[in-house]
Amino acid sequence: MFLAMDTVFDQCSIAILDASGQVLSAHTESGKRQQTQQILPMIDAALSEAQLRLADIQALIFNRGPGAFSGIRINTAVVQALSVAHDLPCVGVSSLQAIAQSAYQQYGLTHLYSALDARMQQVYFGQYELISDNQAGRHIMQPVWAYGSDSTEQLLDYDSQTALNLPIAGNGSVLLALHDQQVCHEDVWPDAVIIGQLGVAQFANDGGTEAAQALPKYLRNQAWKTLKEQGKA
Repeated sequence: MFLAMDTVFDQCSIAILDASGQVLSAHTESGKRQQTQQILPMIDAALSEAQLRLADIQALIFNRGPGAFSGIRINTAVVQALSVAHDLPCVGVSSLQAIAQSAYQQYGLTHLYSALDARMQQVYFGQYELISDNQAGRHIMQPVWAYGSDSTEQLLDYDSQTALNLPIAGNGSVLLALHDQQVCHEDVWPDAVIIGQLGVAQFANDGGTEAAQALPKYLRNQAWKTLKEQGKA
């Protein structure tokens, strides 16, 4: 059994899934102002609904970002604390991959860009393509390495144009300069079920990590610091 959580997409979302990715319990509360108060009671409620204890959980799955800095910190901190307290491995899932997976499930898209508004005139961005594992029965959107890049995730300025005329999913899609007839799906908004399904597949392939290695992915690493720490007046 796996416990998945997301506080990055302006929500508090919890899901419990089995090793096949089937959902045993799932709840999402919209809004981000109460996430710190919501997340632990929601975890307790999900475990109770599934008639499980944390001792029954095989791994903890969380949205590692990129995305909202406070949201990333909340679910990362909770996962790290539960991991240490209960000796559970962790699995971090990309928010951009989650958008791609959700777009595949909602619209049947098998090759697309994910774009999430990063504020400060930029979007978090990545390219994804469907990879099917027929033996395991899983269909997972996997990242495509960009030519000349050392990462599958990057920051793009508003009004940038994509290299290919592929569909774009996520709320950052409308902030880019589109090709003629390029399709946007800005309504794609993943929850903990999507995070969990990706995490279950990742755990099956690569296993988990200890709490000290369950790290967030900000991309814009300096933005969370104070102006003084950034060297600004």
